[in-house]
Amino acid sequence: MQKPEMILFDYGHTLLFESDMDFLRGEEAAFSLIKENPMGKTPREMCDFGLEIFRQLRDCRHGGFEISEMQMLRCKYDTFGITFSVPLEQMEECLWNNASPGGCMPGVQEMLRFLHDKGIRTGVISNLGWSGNALRNRINRLLPDNHFEFVLVSSDYAFRKPHPMMFRIALQKAGLQPEKVWFCGDSMEADVCGAHGAGMFPVLYESPGPEQSPYLEKNRQTHAEFDYLHIHHWQELINLLV
Repeated sequence: MQKPEMILFDYGHTLLFESDMDFLRGEEAAFSLIKENPMGKTPREMCDFGLEIFRQLRDCRHGGFEISEMQMLRCKYDTFGITFSVPLEQMEECLWNNASPGGCMPGVQEMLRFLHDKGIRTGVISNLGWSGNALRNRINRLLPDNHFEFVLVSSDYAFRKPHPMMFRIALQKAGLQPEKVWFCGDSMEADVCGAHGAGMFPVLYESPGPEQSPYLEKNRQTHAEFDYLHIHHWQELINLLV
């Protein structure tokens, strides 16, 4: 196991988590930015309509492709002639941040500080419908001392992990060969198998706390015929790299 020049991270339940997600609360906040609502739609009606759009597009996501939140927002609001007093990108962040402000996984700030002090480069690759700009802003708000060189999200590139495309793009941006890079995430399928398929060394991170991954049961059902590191706290990664 060669120590890395760079470590890439998944977003959800790896760096940050989204507690108490409430899309109606987000919709109500978005409604404060409405300029025109000619059909008099309510936050509840628009929230339900948005969830129905998401349900109809689920097969696309399960097939390995991403539909961006910006596409869904345009579809949702243009259907009823709703316009906003701010750009849609700003409204997207208002909706997301109010649906769930987010929080940091245990020990993540200390781990990122350690990697920076050791000269180990970092970046982010996430399967996410929200835009890359929205995720970058969220990361900067919750992890203000981060030194991520780039933040890549599937909504900006169409492909979802474990498809190799996102990993290839990250390697191109980093200017590194895959054997010099580790990838950390909470999903055996998307993160561990995806990173291995791209030639990176995989790290499965499963926090035991209340912020634990939603993939725990599915991870137990996925068996890898290759080496990977399995950790439960970021201090384990620090101890390995000291």
